[in-house]
Amino acid sequence: MTMLHIVNKSPSQTRTLESCLRLSQDGHALLLIEDGVYAATTRSPATAAVRDAMTRLKVYALQPDLEARGVHNAVIDGVTLVDYAGFVDLVAEHASSQSWL
Repeated sequence: MTMLHIVNKSPSQTRTLESCLRLSQDGHALLLIEDGVYAATTRSPATAAVRDAMTRLKVYALQPDLEARGVHNAVIDGVTLVDYAGFVDLVAEHASSQSWL
């Protein structure tokens, strides 16, 4: 069973992403939304953790949130950008989802 993990908090403000990555399993997916998209950038304190996670998880970031924060030009190579329709598709494709608040 694959799970979609959704993180909406900046790694600079909380340890939510760290907890998510520690508890997620191989083959799961991670979607970064809202301030969570900062973790998908090369300027983030979580860059190394996200790159490491990409060896076992599929990582996505919501493109409109990246654009709204002006960081869409600094996305880590290998992070897949999705729009709102892609967000819905990801939720539908996974057996379950976990929002990390």
